[in-house]
Amino acid sequence: QVQLVESGGGLVQPGGSLRLSCAPSGRIFRTDTMGWYRQPPGKQRELVADITNGGTTNYGDSVKGRFTISRDNAKNTVYLQMNSLKPEDTGVYYCYADITYYSGSVRRNSDYWGQGTQVTVSS
Repeated sequence: QVQLVESGGGLVQPGGSLRLSCAPSGRIFRTDTMGWYRQPPGKQRELVADITNGGTTNYGDSVKGRFTISRDNAKNTVYLQMNSLKPEDTGVYYCYADITYYSGSVRRNSDYWGQGTQVTVSS
């Protein structure tokens, strides 16, 4: 069984930084696109950033220049470095990944979501 495990959320003051990380557990063959979405209070889930297996990145407009997504393919881990945080960055951050994994001796592919980690930016 495959699960995405997130870490790194918390409470930070405006202007501060946080780093999120996310990795799958289970018998993983490969991860393709990985990324982060967030859901601010009372709003819909929105793209923060994603990154392909080859390193091509894509960012939501509101985080460009402040957040950096990266990955370690050997560890199947994705990171989100968040700098210059603003109160409007507050929300639950969800990791997702396109994962090819082993089910018995068979390779299967599916998209997975993490359980979410709370990021609160407040003084």
